[in-house]
Amino acid sequence: MAIPLRVLVVGAGRGIGRSISIQLMDLGHSLALCSRTQADLELLIDGRNNKTLIIPTDVTLANSAESVIEKVISAWGGIDVLILNAGDGVSAPLEKTTDEIWDRMLNLNLTAPFKFMRAVLPHMKLNKNGQIIVIASKAGLVGEANVAAYTAAKHGVVGLVRAAASELYRYGITVNAICPDFVDTPMTERTLQAAAMRTGKNIKEVKMALESKLSGGRFLTADEVAEAAISFIGDESKTGITQLLEGGR
Repeated sequence: MAIPLRVLVVGAGRGIGRSISIQLMDLGHSLALCSRTQADLELLIDGRNNKTLIIPTDVTLANSAESVIEKVISAWGGIDVLILNAGDGVSAPLEKTTDEIWDRMLNLNLTAPFKFMRAVLPHMKLNKNGQIIVIASKAGLVGEANVAAYTAAKHGVVGLVRAAASELYRYGITVNAICPDFVDTPMTERTLQAAAMRTGKNIKEVKMALESKLSGGRFLTADEVAEAAISFIGDESKTGITQLLEGGR
């Protein structure tokens, strides 16, 4: 590998974010790792020699994005790659989607990525270079039943990626998104549990029924999504891409 890049991974502690972080450290990059739980981040870098920063934070809190960005800039002088992975989903029929669910889904899956983009841009513009990669969802491209708030937020973040890419290419900044179908992560496990409670079936039955409807016939792994996201790094010819990723493809 050439010069190690300074990469900030938001939502690094578990699932896809954890896989992204491990693969990037294996490639020798410098990693600033952000998630709510410090213990997850400490476990992630245990025994590794990469240049790292641990920044525990709740990305939905006011000014958290600005605080995280400033900590990385202060320590390293810049950010070459920003990966926005923090997110969660809540399953509920539309009429049972409360204001609290709606607000949380938009704050976490749409507003937080927007704030991190906004906070990092002055630094990337100053360097006339930078890459922003968002882990969105297939739900950002198509409608999904019983996850209206999550789907609306992911549609919003896909629109944000496309608008930002159109605006920022002239500054040497690329903005892309991966839109994975169902991924074998703790978040998906919670979705299966909610569906099982709603239908009266067991989780195994719910998972098999869902997988039978997927074009690839199976869930994606977190490593597969991580590989797709990392493939954007270093390719300055690609921007505004919202790449659908499905198991078996």
